[in-house]
Amino acid sequence: MHVLIAIGPEERHGYAIMREIVRMTEGATRLGPGGVYTTIRRLLDDGLIEECDERPDPELDDQRRRYYRLTGTGRAVAGAEVRRLESLVRAARPWALEAVE
Repeated sequence: MHVLIAIGPEERHGYAIMREIVRMTEGATRLGPGGVYTTIRRLLDDGLIEECDERPDPELDDQRRRYYRLTGTGRAVAGAEVRRLESLVRAARPWALEAVE
């Protein structure tokens, strides 16, 4: 799910996906190339992401990079997961925060 959410509304290549995962988890989650590219292959096979034909900025880009974006199904799956996690946090918040105080 980290890879799917890291791609989000943008087109990203593998290394950018790895950096975005580190950023959005504040360093708590780090996926190496093997983990990211295995997940990318699975997401491609499942129809949740697709490879982009266009390049964001050809002059600044390395042609060896492959860019990926969410499909409609991928956006729906990511949205459903966000709603599920929000619901879980809402349910836990009343008692979980008391334990911290």
